[in-house]
Amino acid sequence: MKFIVGIDLGTTHSALASVEPRLGAAAPVVDFPVTQLVGAGEVAARPLLPSTLYVPLGAEFPPGALRLPWGEPPLVVGELARWQGAQVPGRLIASAKSWLCHPGVDRSAPILPWAASPEVTKISPVDASAQILEHLRHAWDAGHPEALLAEQEVVLTVPASFDEAARALTVNAARKAGLGTFTLLEEPQAAFYDYTARHRQDLAKALGQVRLLLVVDVGGGTTDFTLVHAGVSPEGPVVKRLAVGEHLMLGGDNMDAALAHRLEQRFAEAGKKLGTTAWTQLVQLARTAKEALLGANAPERHGVSLVTPGSRLFGSSLSGELTREEAEALVLEGFFPAVTAEDLPRKQARMALQELGLPYAHDPAITRHAVAFLRHHALRGFGALHTAPPTPDALPRPDAILLNGGVFNAPRISETLVTVLSALWPDAPRIPLLRHDSLERAVARGAAYYGLVRKGMGLRIGGGAARAFYVGVGGGQALCLIPRGFEEGESITLEQSSFSLLLGKPVQVQLYSTTADRVDGAGDVITLTDEFQPLPPIHTLLTSAASKTPEVSVHLAATLTEIGTLELYCVSNVSDERWRLEFELRGISRAREITVTESMPARFAEARESLERVYGHKPMPVEAKDVKNVFRALERVLGPRESWRVPVLRELWSTLFAGAAKRRRTPDHERAFFQVAGYSLRPGFGYPLDAWRAEQMFGLFKDLVSFHAEKPNWIEFWVMWRRMAGGLAEESQRALYAYLRPHLERRLLPEPAKPLPKPLPKIRGIQPEGLDEMVRTAASLEHLAAAEKVELGGWIVDRMRASGGGGGPWAWSLGRLGARVPLYGSGHRVVPIETASAWVELLLSFGLDRVDGASFAVAQLARQTGDRSRDLDEGLRATTLAALQAAKAPESFQRMVAEVMELEAADEARALGDTLPAGLRLG
Repeated sequence: MKFIVGIDLGTTHSALASVEPRLGAAAPVVDFPVTQLVGAGEVAARPLLPSTLYVPLGAEFPPGALRLPWGEPPLVVGELARWQGAQVPGRLIASAKSWLCHPGVDRSAPILPWAASPEVTKISPVDASAQILEHLRHAWDAGHPEALLAEQEVVLTVPASFDEAARALTVNAARKAGLGTFTLLEEPQAAFYDYTARHRQDLAKALGQVRLLLVVDVGGGTTDFTLVHAGVSPEGPVVKRLAVGEHLMLGGDNMDAALAHRLEQRFAEAGKKLGTTAWTQLVQLARTAKEALLGANAPERHGVSLVTPGSRLFGSSLSGELTREEAEALVLEGFFPAVTAEDLPRKQARMALQELGLPYAHDPAITRHAVAFLRHHALRGFGALHTAPPTPDALPRPDAILLNGGVFNAPRISETLVTVLSALWPDAPRIPLLRHDSLERAVARGAAYYGLVRKGMGLRIGGGAARAFYVGVGGGQALCLIPRGFEEGESITLEQSSFSLLLGKPVQVQLYSTTADRVDGAGDVITLTDEFQPLPPIHTLLTSAASKTPEVSVHLAATLTEIGTLELYCVSNVSDERWRLEFELRGISRAREITVTESMPARFAEARESLERVYGHKPMPVEAKDVKNVFRALERVLGPRESWRVPVLRELWSTLFAGAAKRRRTPDHERAFFQVAGYSLRPGFGYPLDAWRAEQMFGLFKDLVSFHAEKPNWIEFWVMWRRMAGGLAEESQRALYAYLRPHLERRLLPEPAKPLPKPLPKIRGIQPEGLDEMVRTAASLEHLAAAEKVELGGWIVDRMRASGGGGGPWAWSLGRLGARVPLYGSGHRVVPIETASAWVELLLSFGLDRVDGASFAVAQLARQTGDRSRDLDEGLRATTLAALQAAKAPESFQRMVAEVMELEAADEARALGDTLPAGLRLG
């Protein structure tokens, strides 16, 4: 390996820097300009690579215009992509890095460009990141044919707040891009390594009396806070990273949106209204304006010219401008306001700063988040680092601040941040700012220098892992797996703590992490509290070649790898077998609360026996009334069914499912089986192993209803699938809908006035009953494509028009199909705004008081999300809100339309069409 290469995979820009370790500890860090397309047919090397991709349209560019020295990739990357994306809306992929840490979508699914029209080719956030890294690799290889990047040592940076899932996805992207040996490094540390590299010869003098350093890193998509302690020893300075902040999705993207909103207001005053695609285009133009107005040698004003639909035919566009003073004021007032030591982040509507499809922080005030970070660590003893004895609530005052991120190129912004933070200690002198050399390139340079440090040629920042990792052991407790401060590359084995591992059956391992300043040691058992963040669960089914028993005794082993990710193994206590446990990285619509495994009620054995009496393997003498009243029998021993908590319900399901084959004994057996199964598995998700349970149940779907002449059995059959739909995998939901679709099409469409030229084909086989519940079930399948939801909704609309609205499942189903915020599905599968708007207008035309469930349906359809690509037109939302007020709809319905908010528990149940189990909360 001739070079160590640092890569800053940024949200807005990416950069490369390198160092030659053969030159020793004094080896200079060298910037690498990145070759890229800067115009059609124009290739040049630029200091930075914009982290943007553009999806070209057919023959949009002349042949060969997109050719690079290494070939012609399918997507444009870099400067031309950014420029062309600002001119042609709907084809630009930006902020891919932010999507890597978005838990509400499947980050491996093709969802970008977000909200693009169906004809646009889409790719996943992982693939988008991989293509940016691949471009960097090709550019490096073109400049270093004798030292290909795949053969060099690479240090790739990530936000300090990236959790294990986002880090693992970054690793996947790097491997897809063809990187060979690489290590992950947190960006704030990289920025500080750049500072230490520039002061290799005089670091002690440069730091002076600095003992506590605050690193504030405001990137394009995230804001990171890091505390570093600088000490002295006879050998020289000693530097230790003390703490990092929690994940905070807030940065330059939000500032772009704020500037774009100001321009949009001016266009609106001139009578020009922007659609979703024009807004996306305007955000990109605002980003360019921000970089110009807040950068070095900034002009007094910056013009913006927005191409609107159809305007090319007439050679016109919307024009406006932003001044430097105006841009600074918007950013300063919105993101760096004055605060006190008591000011904490506020829970508020997301409004204009949240209109990019990503789950940004509610409060855009970075200074309030900084206070929260300092307060969080002050309460855990870091105040003792200050020279004066702190009070219990004192904030640890940093002796200096190091800034990172292009936004701080604006002198007024960096000065304002330092002034605001210094004012938290009015009796102390102003906090000094450590001088930087290049805010855009510091991270790549520091990453390259870190490679030297790892070889012993520089000062290493101590402190180890910023997070501690724990594994849940039930009862609201967890076992410390990796203590905070654990060094990368080290492994740990917890032989003192044994577990029984089920073989041949799925198991779930729940991990937690925390940045809190705890002193737990490996193997310590602690009680879980709110400071522990659940990581994506590990779902696995393990088999053994050595053991023939259903259980095996194991202990845990973990490694904090050299690339900065966590590897976890179960190790047999009786053989050499090891099982690798992998994270679940697909979309999780909402952060899960800490799962507590509860003990069963004292009389649960009696409840189990009552089910086994009906569905046991050996027929028992039970009367028909006992089968019909199986719920009543359970309530006699467990209390009212509404009080049964999730663990009890899932254990009931286990007993019931063991006797699934016995449901065919009588019609009553089958009907009661569907009732209890659906009730005990609802809503199909939210508890460990629910997805596995739902898939086990789906194995019964092919059998349909045995007593198919019994309509009540069909109704309970569909109710069961609607109740557990959220736990079914996409493939299962599609199979379920494939069965339902022809029946729904035939039955929902009104009878034509005259015979159709080509009538619908007859459906062979058993004809299902229970149309209303069939519709509700289909409407609950959130993994269906948007086009399928539109199709089903269209049939429902036709049915409503033919019947004049009326009762039935129609309004509820439209509300579920067109909901702006899915209950469990990915946000990229919502129906288009135009479709949801048409459904709202239809329900309003019928009158909210004349159609069952219409008020809640329009609240779901017109609900504010803060994502402009999903939110309905402001005028239609106002009309909807007025109609809800006139109909005296519940206050929560009105708030959904008026502001961005999470569903209340009762409204979650309405959306599901069922009550939630006691103690379960989806949001």
